[in-house]
Amino acid sequence: MEPELVDRPPQGDGWSHEVKFDGYRTQVIKDVDGIRFLTRRSYDWTDRYRQLADEAAAIEAENFILDCEVMKVDEAGLSDFHALQSAVAGRKPKDLYLVAFDLLHLNGHDLRDMPLEDRREILHEMIPTGGRIQFSEALPGTGDAVYHLACETNLEGIVSKRKDSVYRSGETMHWRKVKCYELKDLEIIGVQRDPGQAARVFMADKGRYVGTANVSFRHDKRQALWDRVQGKIGAPVPKGLKKEKAQWLRPGLAGKVQTLKGEEKLRHASLKDSGSRTKTRSARSWKPGQAFRPDLQFTMR
Repeated sequence: MEPELVDRPPQGDGWSHEVKFDGYRTQVIKDVDGIRFLTRRSYDWTDRYRQLADEAAAIEAENFILDCEVMKVDEAGLSDFHALQSAVAGRKPKDLYLVAFDLLHLNGHDLRDMPLEDRREILHEMIPTGGRIQFSEALPGTGDAVYHLACETNLEGIVSKRKDSVYRSGETMHWRKVKCYELKDLEIIGVQRDPGQAARVFMADKGRYVGTANVSFRHDKRQALWDRVQGKIGAPVPKGLKKEKAQWLRPGLAGKVQTLKGEEKLRHASLKDSGSRTKTRSARSWKPGQAFRPDLQFTMR
């Protein structure tokens, strides 16, 4: 099941609320062929997750299908997606965790028509404590209270699920995700407009490239931005971004960007507003052709 992205958590006692972990969605299958870890697109990553696979094989059941998230945590104990990307790219990642949140099949029985609460009760009993495979606990409190706590502690957000929901593939409003965002005032250093694709802007923060944001303005507001952009086109391609096909801008434009909270680099970002000029300090902090820090490369999922 794929949760729909919404702006606010649902209300009422018929919902449970879990942390939205920042990792790779993974299906874990145990059957006569052994253990398999499948990605969202059905790639077999069992070898990459060998440490977790060995632990999953020890779960006491003849066969099962688990719905999970693979993640890596930082020193504060928060899931760190960028560290996970780097670890998986190394082909032999260590120190990963698997968080199990749903159970689809168990010992030859299809559980997808059972209510979520019942499936999770069985799953909870299956997962041993103290290992790298953990059960995703539901958090006590109302949706608004859980969401506020998640954002205050720099989590990615929460997932709210109807307690009586059955399991069906695809997007559903029976599961809803709410992400934690913040607004940042950043410099616009480039724009990219390709036919048939969403326009995006390249952003910098006090001279450091921090990624791109999609432009989702209405037509009149978007046209006003492009009018301002025309007067700034002509800056050299910034070092480190030569492969990007964009129009590079001279200093002087700023934008207000909504992005996931607690991230140095922009993720799931969108431009919410644009001003005609940056603040004096920001406008002077970046010069055409200036190198951007290589550790702030933009990534997208």
